[in-house]
Amino acid sequence: LASVPSSQLCVKLASGGDPTYAFNIRFTGEEVHGTSGSFRHFLWQVCKELQSSSLSLLLLCPSSAVNKNKGKYILTPSPITYGEEQLLHFLGQLLGIAIRADVPLPLDLLPSFWKTLVGEPLDPDQDLQEADILTYNYVKKFESINDESELEALCAEIASQHLATESPEGPKPCCRFTYLTMTGEEVELCSRGRHIPVAWENKDIYAAAIRSLRLRELQNMECVTAVRAGLGSIIPLQLLTTLSPLEMELRTCGLPYINLEFLKAHTMYQVGLMETDQHIELFWGALEMFTQEELCKFIKFACNQERIPFTCPCKDGGPDTAHVPPYPMKIAPPDGTAGPPDSRYIRVETCMFMIKLPQYSSLETMLEKLRCAIHYREDPLSG
Repeated sequence: LASVPSSQLCVKLASGGDPTYAFNIRFTGEEVHGTSGSFRHFLWQVCKELQSSSLSLLLLCPSSAVNKNKGKYILTPSPITYGEEQLLHFLGQLLGIAIRADVPLPLDLLPSFWKTLVGEPLDPDQDLQEADILTYNYVKKFESINDESELEALCAEIASQHLATESPEGPKPCCRFTYLTMTGEEVELCSRGRHIPVAWENKDIYAAAIRSLRLRELQNMECVTAVRAGLGSIIPLQLLTTLSPLEMELRTCGLPYINLEFLKAHTMYQVGLMETDQHIELFWGALEMFTQEELCKFIKFACNQERIPFTCPCKDGGPDTAHVPPYPMKIAPPDGTAGPPDSRYIRVETCMFMIKLPQYSSLETMLEKLRCAIHYREDPLSG
């Protein structure tokens, strides 16, 4: 895609049952009919790779190590090469492509990323706490010290953690004007910081310098500039001024959970099926028993997206208003009549978000077949 002019990726916003996407995907060795399912699967694979260790563009936020914002990422705060700048540019294009296609990306990024992307300033307390709770607590300790004896005890405690193996006859431990970056590199907080001990007179300067370091890392303007450049090649950046950080996140990545009532309200029944049919009621009853993780796997199985839009134009429009893809979900009978229903498996056409559902006889059978589908056929590519 690096050789494709960005103007060719600027397709109209997706709507209706046959949307136009920025490009078509063909998987080698796979027989895929239609374009939607493979396109969604490609975006899912790209996001999975972005959040893996194979690339260094995204970094798990330090808070996730202590189970706060677990699984949330930030842009890696370090100098970038030309190749990494190009990848960040593509990440921005990917965000724009997803917005035009209305395919929520399964990316889990901290609010600080979205704030910086839309040009909103960071909150020195809230955003630091969300990204790095340990550093936040560390800074707060220095800011709340009341006298020199408390400072001396705190510095001794901190320094001793790094000098535990040294001789007790060595010099008295103390803190210096250095700190670890989010990538684990020790840096000086000011000129000759390694030679400046933290004292009562400069403790507030020390705490402010650490906070400033972290906020610069979260802003990460070099990386964000590359992402914005890529995004701006797909959608006008002026639109960002009309969106809050949360609105931008929802527009790009949707919600990481499934609203079953919304999905049910955006489902069509085909070839004579009705919502009151016994096996349809069993189907919805089974989904109501699913965890959110299982529901996301079901959506991935059914339409090759882990997340689906949380709103649709038909909510406020008339009966002829086009749905946003992949809505509506469709439930149809299975192909053919081979064998008793309980011996058959659920099939899907991912491009059409269509479930081909046999008339299972019990809730237990429905649960078994659905769980079999989502756990053992997560990548059907049958649509």
